[in-house]
Amino acid sequence: MKISARNTLKGKIVDIVKGATTAHVRLDVGGTIVTASITNEAVDALKLQKGQEAYAAIKASDVMIAID
Repeated sequence: MKISARNTLKGKIVDIVKGATTAHVRLDVGGTIVTASITNEAVDALKLQKGQEAYAAIKASDVMIAID
């Protein structure tokens, strides 16, 4: 796999929850869960399944934390 994103995390899919159009894919990366929201079509096209190894490719301009 080659990708331009420089922040990639390898892990194992632990859960896939499909909604009406979007799925939440939970990836265990060394004990930390990373959740991605992707289309149901992408889940099907990639044939994603629980237990499968996958990468989280992170491409963001900023990450924010907020509290009340």
